[in-house]
Amino acid sequence: MKSKTSRVTYHKLAGIRIPDYVPGIFAALILFLGFPFVVQSQQSAEITTDEVADGRYVLFGRGGNILASIGDQGVLIVDSQFPDMVPKYQSTIQSLGGGGIDFTINTHWHYDHADGNELLGEAGSWVIAQRHSRDMMTQFNTIDTVTNPLVEQEPYDPVGLPVAAFETRMEMFFNGEQIDLIHSGPAHTMGDAAVYFRDANVVHMGDVYNNAGYPFIDAANGGSIEGVIAFCEAILQEINPGTVVVPGHGPVASYDDLAEYITMLTEIRGNMMALIGQGATLEEVLASRPTANWDDKKGDPTRLVDRAYLSLTR
Repeated sequence: MKSKTSRVTYHKLAGIRIPDYVPGIFAALILFLGFPFVVQSQQSAEITTDEVADGRYVLFGRGGNILASIGDQGVLIVDSQFPDMVPKYQSTIQSLGGGGIDFTINTHWHYDHADGNELLGEAGSWVIAQRHSRDMMTQFNTIDTVTNPLVEQEPYDPVGLPVAAFETRMEMFFNGEQIDLIHSGPAHTMGDAAVYFRDANVVHMGDVYNNAGYPFIDAANGGSIEGVIAFCEAILQEINPGTVVVPGHGPVASYDDLAEYITMLTEIRGNMMALIGQGATLEEVLASRPTANWDDKKGDPTRLVDRAYLSLTR
């Protein structure tokens, strides 16, 4: 298996280029937790696991959370993190009784969830994603992170592209259960997928649900706060109070946690819409602190408010 570098370049907000991401001692200085870009060295990024059902594990590393199904038919994972993490979670999966990774489902196209695709594809894994996400993986994209450097994501090599794509729903039957891939419209991006393991009663939400702080909404690429709320409401109707909810980033959560997240975003949207209806500028909305009831728990709201404002005013 040949080594891979990440397919992204970081830029300062003013547009000045800074060095490309490369593996090694200078690699992986930026960690996504819904795009907050926390600095972390490659050497400190190790895999930890949480068994959420029999043969179903959440793998935490650097990048989006991975959900793995390990059973008699093989191994299926949701999201692929960064290239340098691939051998680490492959080793972890082997230690849990699995072999090679047969299927990889991407919840969306952002690089912290999909940059491992090429190595996995070279090793024989079949990649699956929502159709718009696949389209985005074939082209050059810019991600506006608002409070941190712009990210330019290059097209993936064919070996890392999804071999199967779906529009709104897709069913798989693997390791003794039905797995539903659900797209409920633009949300975090235009091509998000929730992945519901029905018998295990575990759903991976991707970055539509961020349990590590406020969500990042990629409004420049079609995401919206309205869409995030609607998507989460749709998934809440699919699951049940006992469902384990795996966020794109942060600790494993519950049905009630997802319901509270919807309440939070609905309140914030309402506060912002009232101000926008009065003609408030972005700066005025930020100054009014529409997220005040949640800031102590969720942290800095600047990115959320900025991207939500864009999505509510375009």
